[in-house]
Amino acid sequence: MKTSFNKYLYIGFVVMGFVQLLTNHALTEAATQFGIALAFDPFDQSQPWKDRPTWQKVVLFIHLAVVACLFGYEVGGSDFAKGFIEGWNGAKK
Repeated sequence: MKTSFNKYLYIGFVVMGFVQLLTNHALTEAATQFGIALAFDPFDQSQPWKDRPTWQKVVLFIHLAVVACLFGYEVGGSDFAKGFIEGWNGAKK
């Protein structure tokens, strides 16, 4: 079985993302590392998307959902909600 170099890059960026998430508690950095990992498709890249097995598509969609959740949590935290409510109701000065 031929292993592509992209698989190693994918695993490396995922590991670096978990390190950022678990040790440094840096959500933005973790989201960045996980997002860069998606650029290095660990599966057979010569195979078209529609011909891939369902489990590979599910893995990549879950990975993308994790990136979106981390980024969304960092951007749309409590400060965003507070600013939205104050802006909607008119900020009191």
